[in-house]
Amino acid sequence: MEPRPPLPPFTAETAAQKVRMAEDAWNTRDPDRVVKVYTEDTRWRNRAEFPVGRSEVHALLVRKWARELDYRLIKELWAFDTHRIAVRFVYEWHDDSGQWFRSFGNENWQFNDEGYMAQRHASINDRPIHASERLFHWPLGPRPAEHPGLSALGL
Repeated sequence: MEPRPPLPPFTAETAAQKVRMAEDAWNTRDPDRVVKVYTEDTRWRNRAEFPVGRSEVHALLVRKWARELDYRLIKELWAFDTHRIAVRFVYEWHDDSGQWFRSFGNENWQFNDEGYMAQRHASINDRPIHASERLFHWPLGPRPAEHPGLSALGL
């Protein structure tokens, strides 16, 4: 497998870069693209699901983005060490009835030496919101560089 920079051991700069790269990829809502950054035997905890391996993660992502419509995500680096990164995130989405949600979460990531994520542990809480409460209004896709992050938005 080709290395996926930035590689461990992480610095504050490279950890923040890895977080932004993950945010941009997830904002594509493309399971084929997103799954490529995980090891073949990646292990996840995502809400009540515990997928193992890229194919199970891919299936989870397909289900996720079929349910979570107009998904827009912001991630922020919380902490890091040599091979691990802790992230907090918020995303907004609506279901097929038009109900909007703001989902808050934390992730713990562990990477192998080649920069692939081997473990992802996520805790996520969904809060129904009115469309008028939405804060993430950029066009679908990666968040524009000038759009404020979580801390600037007070989230």
